Amino acid sequence: MRARFLIVLSLIAIAEYYSFVVVRSALRTFPQTWRTGIIIFYFLLTAASWSGLLLFNQIHWASIPHMIRNLYVAFTLGFMLGKLVILIIMLGDEVRRLITWIIHLFTHKPEVGAAADNAIPRSIFIQRMALILGGTLLGGFMYGVTNRYNYQVRRIKLSFKNLPAAFKGLKIVQVSDIHSGSFDRHIAVERGAKLVMDEKPDIIFFTGDLVNNKAEEIVPYMDIFSKLQAPLGIYSTLGNHDYGDYVQWPSKEAKVQNLDTLKAHHGAMGWRLLLNEHIVLERGEDRIAILGIENWGAKAGFPKYGKMAAAYNGLPEKNIPFKILLSHDPSHWDAQVRPEYPDIDLTLSGHTHGMQLGVEIPGFKWSPVKYIYKEWAGLYQEANQYLYVNRGFGFLGYPGRLGILPEITVIELV
Repeated sequence: MRARFLIVLSLIAIAEYYSFVVVRSALRTFPQTWRTGIIIFYFLLTAASWSGLLLFNQIHWASIPHMIRNLYVAFTLGFMLGKLVILIIMLGDEVRRLITWIIHLFTHKPEVGAAADNAIPRSIFIQRMALILGGTLLGGFMYGVTNRYNYQVRRIKLSFKNLPAAFKGLKIVQVSDIHSGSFDRHIAVERGAKLVMDEKPDIIFFTGDLVNNKAEEIVPYMDIFSKLQAPLGIYSTLGNHDYGDYVQWPSKEAKVQNLDTLKAHHGAMGWRLLLNEHIVLERGEDRIAILGIENWGAKAGFPKYGKMAAAYNGLPEKNIPFKILLSHDPSHWDAQVRPEYPDIDLTLSGHTHGMQLGVEIPGFKWSPVKYIYKEWAGLYQEANQYLYVNRGFGFLGYPGRLGILPEITVIELV
């Protein structure tokens, strides 16, 4: 553990050194007064960033105005990751130079590709490239703050041979990961809810993480989400953040009371919270089942409160040819749903947010979260089973969206 800490500390120190080098290099043509002022400002920004990280638990973030807090968090994340980019580029160049030196040492040949008299020296070019890429990342994180309420409606059609005839054309709207404790614009959230209603859904599903930690976070927005309506109802389940596991409580009873209050808020908004249970929807003689379980995560550290056996309890299997599962964590699909419950036709999840950071263009989708979650955004299929991972309605940690925008999913069964 100590060795790991020293390695991390060393990398941080090297990153700070390289970042200072490239900033200083970029200022070499500036007047001395400007150079001094900018370098002092750079050190102040660095100190402010590290102070926030080191004193994170001592700062009363709730007392800081939302906009100032959002800009600070976005800047700090972008600033630190920008320095990481600089570290990678500069270390890469150091490795290249070392290899070149070794080759020269053993072959006694001059280095290939020496710069022409009027060309930029390679070291200066590398430094400028590192600074530009690091600065671009910082700018991207700052820009992403403007996208935190930029809701995208994503529509898909899914065909199932075993879907009862009466349910063909069923329009589902899925919302996930509201994280109401992060909101700071009532009107913007209201606009997102209106987009849901504009779809005129037959049924609405919410797949967990209504709050960040405490039930009280949803209270200022209950009036908005209470307006959501659908002929077949609104059904919800819990996510890992809904249990209050990530904050300190004065007592076990207080934590239990918080969860009970949150469950009551679901009901007060007209949402039917499914806690390891199922409901059966009927249209004439046709029926389908909706199963909802509590959080079940296959990744280390995430709770396994969900109980599929309990959700199935009392379900008349022979008379229900089609089943939809609401399960917050998509890792549940590969770990338990597919191998043990092949009769689940469609699983709806959220949880990952697409890490709120990535690239999505036609034919290409990438986010760092893909190295943690195999299924992290959008539609997945194995045999006759489907999983859809919603990118999240809200945001957590980073108060923005960069490339992976907040989502409202519309699924039509055909």
